[in-house]
Amino acid sequence: MPDRWDVVATLVDPSRRALFEYVRRQDHPVGREEAASATGLSRGLAAFHLEKLVEAGLLGARYEAPAGPRGRGRTPKVYEASADVAITIPARRDDLIADVLASAYLSHRPPDEVAYRQGGTQTVDDLAALGFDPDTSDSLIRLRNCPFHALAARHGSLICGIARAFVGGMAAHSPGFEAIPDSSPGGCCVALRRTPPAADG
Repeated sequence: MPDRWDVVATLVDPSRRALFEYVRRQDHPVGREEAASATGLSRGLAAFHLEKLVEAGLLGARYEAPAGPRGRGRTPKVYEASADVAITIPARRDDLIADVLASAYLSHRPPDEVAYRQGGTQTVDDLAALGFDPDTSDSLIRLRNCPFHALAARHGSLICGIARAFVGGMAAHSPGFEAIPDSSPGGCCVALRRTPPAADG
């Protein structure tokens, strides 16, 4: 998944926005010549900005031989839109909830059980990337953002239960942490507490 700040910074430039919008709307891979012509940029400048869009994860690129008799020279590079990118600040991850609920429905298992298992595929080190905005300055790691906030506001206990189970699964697979309820305003309903290492028997 593209970093949201990289996406924002990349699309600040109007030339890059124009190139991104042009490529995104086409039903075929776009070459540098076509992109430059469509946006009024020189070929060199278009190539530079297209590569920046690739670096940010907004476009994909590959080399593709043109249709028809192959001429001399290198195979041209073409660009196409990557997966849809949504930018929300603070981060929202409704896709995680959708995945949990779909898996629970198909497996006939409770959503919190599925969430716990899915959380176990991540570690505490992944909290920031998942949008929880952890405060790691203390032994109690509070999660300053709930990436499921909009859904939790409408479906309280169901979504909060999934969030607690998901983070609990992460903690269970991250030695030295345990998940505990957290009622602090403005953040998530669960926090992580650092636990002392087990004494050798």
